[in-house]
Amino acid sequence: METLQGTYMSNQRGFGFVKIEGQSSDIFIAKENSNTAMDGDVVNIILLDQTHGTHIEGKVVKIIKRKISQVVGTFKKSRNFGFIIPDKNEKIEDIFISKSKWGKAKNNQKVVVEITKYPEKGKKAEGKIIEILGYSDETGVDMLSIIKSFNLPYEFPNEVLKEAKKVSKEIITPGGRLDLRNVEMFTIDGEDAKDLDDAVNVVKNEDETYTLGVHIADVSHYVKEGSLLDKEAILRGTSVYMLDRVVPMLPVELSNGACSLNQKEDRYAMSCIMQIDKNGKVISSDIKKSIIKVTKRMNYHDVFDIIERKNEKVLKENEQYISHFDNMKELALILKQRREKEGYLSLDIPESKITLDEYGYPIDVKPYDINFANEIIEQFMLTANETVAERFYWLKAPFIYRVHEKPDEEKITELNKYLYNFGYRIKGKKDDVKPKAFQTVLEDVKGKEEESVISNLLLRALKVARYEAENKGHFGIASKYYCHFTSPIRRYPDLFIHRIISKYLELNYNVEESLQAKYNKQAIKYADISSECELNATKAERESEDMKKAEYMEGKIGEVYEGIISSVTKFGIFVKLENTIEGLIRFENLEDDYYIYDENTKSIVGKHLKKVYKLGDKTEVEVIDANKELRRIDFKIYNQSESK
Repeated sequence: METLQGTYMSNQRGFGFVKIEGQSSDIFIAKENSNTAMDGDVVNIILLDQTHGTHIEGKVVKIIKRKISQVVGTFKKSRNFGFIIPDKNEKIEDIFISKSKWGKAKNNQKVVVEITKYPEKGKKAEGKIIEILGYSDETGVDMLSIIKSFNLPYEFPNEVLKEAKKVSKEIITPGGRLDLRNVEMFTIDGEDAKDLDDAVNVVKNEDETYTLGVHIADVSHYVKEGSLLDKEAILRGTSVYMLDRVVPMLPVELSNGACSLNQKEDRYAMSCIMQIDKNGKVISSDIKKSIIKVTKRMNYHDVFDIIERKNEKVLKENEQYISHFDNMKELALILKQRREKEGYLSLDIPESKITLDEYGYPIDVKPYDINFANEIIEQFMLTANETVAERFYWLKAPFIYRVHEKPDEEKITELNKYLYNFGYRIKGKKDDVKPKAFQTVLEDVKGKEEESVISNLLLRALKVARYEAENKGHFGIASKYYCHFTSPIRRYPDLFIHRIISKYLELNYNVEESLQAKYNKQAIKYADISSECELNATKAERESEDMKKAEYMEGKIGEVYEGIISSVTKFGIFVKLENTIEGLIRFENLEDDYYIYDENTKSIVGKHLKKVYKLGDKTEVEVIDANKELRRIDFKIYNQSESK
């Protein structure tokens, strides 16, 4: 029979899917047909003459390449042998450890295991302990376990650190750059940010146009192509933000030092200077190598207080700069209005702000506080990214674009089933849906109770953005040309783009075909690596959040919260609380009736009492269980009569 090759993605419940390049629908693999395949393995499969829901079923016939070589878990010790219970995110069953392979590990310690023998039919995997992380209740061990589990490069090699220290000591001189040190400009970030890679300034012109300057740290000046720093940055791909720590792409000597746009310090930059008309259209632009000196470091809260005239103390401290921030607000509003007309999707999905104490224990979880100052920076960065992408697209330059393709037809069909219950619908052709169709629903739902649920539904229907060497546009921001130019300290595609821009400026845009071919090859390679690194980083960040949310709720057993039903499944309903924490009400914990899942209405209905639970419903829930290790939070419907 004909075999197909793809990547196996496992599920905690034993089954899995195989993703085949070029095919939009994954192949379902039942547990008995997985042939010991593990998450991430490259496998050969044959198709079976049956389906599972909307998926064709398949069977793994050969493991081509194993992905997992190391696993993090808890060591369980017996007299003559031991085994590892893998952490929740490690998609593999227990691993056998012989006495000679456990070293100095003690019972119940978190360890890193190297797999020496992969599972065979009827036999578990075998391994040896190569690193002891400590007991799970020791400060920092939980986060370290996630870092190791996702194979994040936590420490820099000594040779890379030596190179970083050496290049960071370079004396900064104009050296033929555009000297902007006398131009007043500002960084606007969160209070705890340390790697400041963008500064902005806005001038309102007499002809009712605006001049927007977006000045980005010129990391490519320090991280030279082929250097040890460059090779390490390619491997890392991105900085990973893990609540109480950062796994940076570049050593702190650069990320927090020489490259960071610190207040009143000379810095090398890449400046994108744009003239924008009163309708928010960029009518001219230029990109220059520059030297800048940030006038003042600002944070989002202070800038918001200034533009809203809220805090007298902050206003007095920044009295001489108020007109700058007023211009920024004015231009950001114009840019946002222009984007919204084009179909830009502004999804109202609050991020979580998790506060940890000195021991790493979560003491507060709430929505991240976002105001219009955040919007100012977002609009300016979007505009710079679009401007740079469009310029180099028409130059046919080797480049890395940020690509976000339109949703699949079946996703739109599925989404409309959910939206129907709320009285909404994605209009237009399903095979050629426009961003505006999504944005119309977002406008209709604005300010309503179900807004967050609808935003999440729309997000799930969208494809995942990725990096590519070919421009395919960005659906989410309704843009034909888009790239990531504005964060070269923490993202490799931005650094690569800066290197391309620098080369084109150096050669006055006369780049030989051989050099273009070389960079084209690099763009394809680095786009793939960066997409993979970004996906891994996102999973690790999400895992750390899920763990700390579950740990926070371990101390809230018996407490009652109001939430909104965010998802309805065959095994229960998910409820999201106002503090952004989500928990599951399992069917067995719905004790007042026998409930039946309705696929068409995406709801559950009581067989006898006919009570219905559906998406967007508000409900009071009681926390009945939480488990940090399993990243699990369980609720039940709060019954006031039971509590009396």
